[in-house]
Amino acid sequence: MTMASDPGFLRRAEQFLTGLVAILDRFDPDELEADLAGGVLRIAFPDKRNCILNRQAAVEQIWLAEGASAWHFVFDGAAERWVDTKGRGDLPTILGEILSRRLGRGVRLDAIS
Repeated sequence: MTMASDPGFLRRAEQFLTGLVAILDRFDPDELEADLAGGVLRIAFPDKRNCILNRQAAVEQIWLAEGASAWHFVFDGAAERWVDTKGRGDLPTILGEILSRRLGRGVRLDAIS
């Protein structure tokens, strides 16, 4: 098992994922269900499709997959945000866009970092 070289990575990743689950648990279970186990967060939708977030300690990233799309996020200490390695935005904004599209209504997750 490879451990992250930054001892704060696991703490920050777990804090982010736990905070995200607390927010997602407020959604109607007919819209989505969130389950966090072993550093993997599965967001299940009624159509049986999933959105998956998981921490990757070896590269100190959080990965997000939805359908055929995938993102890799690193923690930007200066901005205190998880940002996409390809410059496509931060994790709360991108996940909020995914949830907005999937649920057919605006979802903002800006409060999570």
